[in-house]
Amino acid sequence: MKKSLNPTLVYVLSIIGLLCCCIAGSGIFLSAPAFYIAHTKVKDAQLNPDDYEGDINAMNTAKIIALLVLIINVIMVIRVIYVLSTNDWDAIMEQSRILMEEYQKNSGN
Repeated sequence: MKKSLNPTLVYVLSIIGLLCCCIAGSGIFLSAPAFYIAHTKVKDAQLNPDDYEGDINAMNTAKIIALLVLIINVIMVIRVIYVLSTNDWDAIMEQSRILMEEYQKNSGN
């Protein structure tokens, strides 16, 4: 019985991970397993090509997408750590408050 190289799970985890990157890089918890799954399956398929059915190039593409999403999430985590460590958080929140007040003034007219 041949094992399937179905990259659908990797694509789904990567896309959801990309959507979650805006939440302080939390998509890393989805994109890292997606990359691991794709990397493992590509490696196994290259070592034993007779045991697998499906397109290895499709799984390789899924692996690249998972890696890109992982890199984006790592950059977001680094950004959040930087903002929190430099105490710019208060300035960002103050700027956000000012923008919200301006929006409320303009939308009331």
